[in-house]
Amino acid sequence: MGGPELVEIARDGIVTFFKVGMPVMVIGLLVGVLISLFQALTQIQEQTLVYVPKVAAIFGSLLLLLPFMADAMATYMTRIAERIAAGG
Repeated sequence: MGGPELVEIARDGIVTFFKVGMPVMVIGLLVGVLISLFQALTQIQEQTLVYVPKVAAIFGSLLLLLPFMADAMATYMTRIAERIAAGG
């Protein structure tokens, strides 16, 4: 296995990582920005106000996106297993 093959495997792994992780992170970011905007508009400066909605949104998004995430990881593992079975 040479350099180009390793770079392709690494690139595929990074793309899969972003496909799996990015939707949940974006949802957490959007909820955080919305709560911060709400706090700025109402002048409520409670530090714990951010955590409950953010945790609930991330948990809900994980429940909804879990099939997509599992499929992306299974597809990546299948491609890696096929390379191993082919001898590199």
